[in-house]
Amino acid sequence: MRAEDVRAKRFGTTKWREGYEQDDVDAFLDRVQRTLAGYELRRPVDPLEPEDVVAARFTPTRFRAGYDQGQVDDFLDQVVVALRTHRGH
Repeated sequence: MRAEDVRAKRFGTTKWREGYEQDDVDAFLDRVQRTLAGYELRRPVDPLEPEDVVAARFTPTRFRAGYDQGQVDDFLDQVVVALRTHRGH
């Protein structure tokens, strides 16, 4: 996974069922993108750890637009694998 993959990622939205606050997810993914970009440049600065991703929590939404929780969670699982790979190098 590359920083560009994170930047380009889009999630479906929810309205009538619980979702994740879009601004919370977007801000966290900005941190993920910076971490991956740092690894790509071989200069990670204060990188996120896989445990940080596992521990991430987002404000739930209901009756207003939010990101689909399953899609976000599945993508974050992929991020954890990518960060573990980078950490292993």
